[in-house]
Amino acid sequence: MKREEEKNKREEHIKEIVSNLPDSPGCYQYLNDAGVIIYVGKAKNLKRRVSSYFNKEQQSLKTRLLVSKIADIKYIVVNSEADALLLENNLIKRHKPRYNILLKDDKTYPSICISNDYFPKIFKTRKIDKKWGRFFGPYTNAGALHALLELIKELYPLRSCNLKITPEAVRAGKFNCCLEYQIEKCCAPCIGRISQAEYARYIDEVTTILKGDIRILQEKLIAEMRLKAEKLDFEGAQKTKEKYTLIENFRSRSEVVSSSLNNLDVFSIESDEKNAFINFLHITNGCINQAFTIEYRKKLDETDEEILTMGIIEMRERFSSQAKEIILPFNIELPLEGVSITLPQKGDKARLLALSKLNVKQYKADRLKQEEKLNPEQKSTRLMKEIQEALHLEKLPIIIESFDNSNIQGNDAVAACVVFRKLKPSKKDYRKYNIKTVVGADDYASMREVAERRYSRIIEEGGELPNLIIADGGKGQIEAIRSITEDKLGLNIPIAGLVKDGKHRTSELLINGNSIGLKQNTTLFRLMTQIQDEVHRFAITFHRNKRSKRLTESELDSIKGIGEKSKQALLQHFKSTKRIKEAGAEDIVAIIGKAKAEILINALK
Repeated sequence: MKREEEKNKREEHIKEIVSNLPDSPGCYQYLNDAGVIIYVGKAKNLKRRVSSYFNKEQQSLKTRLLVSKIADIKYIVVNSEADALLLENNLIKRHKPRYNILLKDDKTYPSICISNDYFPKIFKTRKIDKKWGRFFGPYTNAGALHALLELIKELYPLRSCNLKITPEAVRAGKFNCCLEYQIEKCCAPCIGRISQAEYARYIDEVTTILKGDIRILQEKLIAEMRLKAEKLDFEGAQKTKEKYTLIENFRSRSEVVSSSLNNLDVFSIESDEKNAFINFLHITNGCINQAFTIEYRKKLDETDEEILTMGIIEMRERFSSQAKEIILPFNIELPLEGVSITLPQKGDKARLLALSKLNVKQYKADRLKQEEKLNPEQKSTRLMKEIQEALHLEKLPIIIESFDNSNIQGNDAVAACVVFRKLKPSKKDYRKYNIKTVVGADDYASMREVAERRYSRIIEEGGELPNLIIADGGKGQIEAIRSITEDKLGLNIPIAGLVKDGKHRTSELLINGNSIGLKQNTTLFRLMTQIQDEVHRFAITFHRNKRSKRLTESELDSIKGIGEKSKQALLQHFKSTKRIKEAGAEDIVAIIGKAKAEILINALK
């Protein structure tokens, strides 16, 4: 009773808050009984958006669970939807609410920093502190970062030491040059070998490279090279040419798109029930100079549009992108001022979008493989779901059974049943059957006998019934099994039949009166082929063993007291039963002893 009163009191409190919400843009926060933020959302209209959560007709199971945990609501009103979007992003990162999508890829990637020193130095760091200087990145590809640093080192003899170089210290001669200066890797600002203005020019050019504006720098170098050549400074012109060549070689390793494309962001998304993956490409002067894929873990029924919107804000903030054009696979409401959205159908921009999609699909596949290595059960569940969808099954095909008959003109008729659990052969559950009630080669009658024996016994012993039965044949085989499982035993088990083409290759699957084509290299095709091969192998091996045993049977098999070893010794010595009958008692005694010899001689008489 007390719990019911508390529930009603809480619902009244929530209803009062919702009724007083403003019709303004903003962010709302749901809190639980302990005052912990469990969900953060944004809205163009706070009242309309928050009210929708409490509309029971539109609630999904996940939303219903969230609503049941809400004890209080807080909200922040902002000036525009764009501000709400940015605020939501910050609040989620700060509070990490339980029911918001979770940013999984929250690693700290390295960046490149140009320090604020009088003579700046350039270094790699994973910590971002704006007091240190200007930062470029982060770089998700460590190879690209190190290539950039190597290029800068080859082009410019900048200092790498940690000395606090000031004009006063240089004038006072406080420092001595180091080995880096001796091997021409440093311009030695510590001993005044370069002016601050000349050093600053180097830093400006490095900044141009880090921004991705390599073409601008190349044009400057060409102009500088020509000027030096005109002044007959051929040595200086050669050094400038070497710089140009280094930059050109570096640029050629980048993904070049089209020189007409500049300052673009490209985004694409791939998602499933649990996760979403967003790929980001940044284009500068026809080159891809940033590529990154981010992963989100879904908590509620977030749409691709909602997740992509959040991903765009996250990526642009992380990479400090100011691009005025964003290329997307579908249209979304993106409240960013001065930014246009393009949905390309052809041309260079469409090729960029295709490249982004290729990257996100590959990333998703790689992540899936990594997870499946750590958790093999996950892989089998995913494959079973694929098969369930392909065959329109009500239940997951955890147990699959398949039958096959084997005989030669009706002789030595046998059948075999193989069992797959979670798509793996379960050999302890395999069964062999000697056909008892069927005379001659009648596959359908044999299948009915085996199906009845198999499933009657499972019912009698309270065993596990299969979720799917595979018959190695078409409609006739399916009907033979169905007449037993459904008509006679009252079981509702889906039955599928494997149909071969003119070249005796499995080409289609019959189930529920429908024909499903089996394309090679699909999960379904590989599984059906594996099951078919396994049940054939098992049935044929059983049939071959039975036939071999019959052919090697003799009169000796029926004599009690004469075991397998004695029989083998006699046949090895006398070569046939006829010769054993003709042999003398002493010869037989010499092989198997007096007692067994008496039993054998009396039996043969």
